[in-house]
Amino acid sequence: MMKRSELRESIFKLLFMDDFNSSGEMPEQLSLYFDTLDEKYMGLDDKDRNYIEQKYHHIHDHLDAIDEMIGQAAKGWKLSRMSRVDLGILRLAVYEVIYDEEIPVKVAINEAVEIAKRFGGDTSASFINGILGKVVRDHCPQLPQEDQ
Repeated sequence: MMKRSELRESIFKLLFMDDFNSSGEMPEQLSLYFDTLDEKYMGLDDKDRNYIEQKYHHIHDHLDAIDEMIGQAAKGWKLSRMSRVDLGILRLAVYEVIYDEEIPVKVAINEAVEIAKRFGGDTSASFINGILGKVVRDHCPQLPQEDQ
């Protein structure tokens, strides 16, 4: 069984792969990715596979709205000019903040920053933290200030 952070990292990797493959190619890419995970974990748990796949598809279902929120929060930055790594991390984190009630906002932001430190550039972690902070302020007014 995978840890929550490993599940999240897998979802990020699939979102990243999305930018390099057509929608017609992604089913095969998903299959290949799951084969790799199956080897790595000596048999990927069906529950983990379903979780990853379900979250990946849910993010796709909300991608236009997610991208719009990122674009609004990233004043002066076009999504097309952002690092694909940063954009994938932001898409996952915005989904978790706005649409996934199981994940606390602080956890979503902290995990996004950790993924950015691991996969992004030198300024990715602070860039992502800033964008997510603005998304939370603009779209989660119900949260007490200290939770943001």
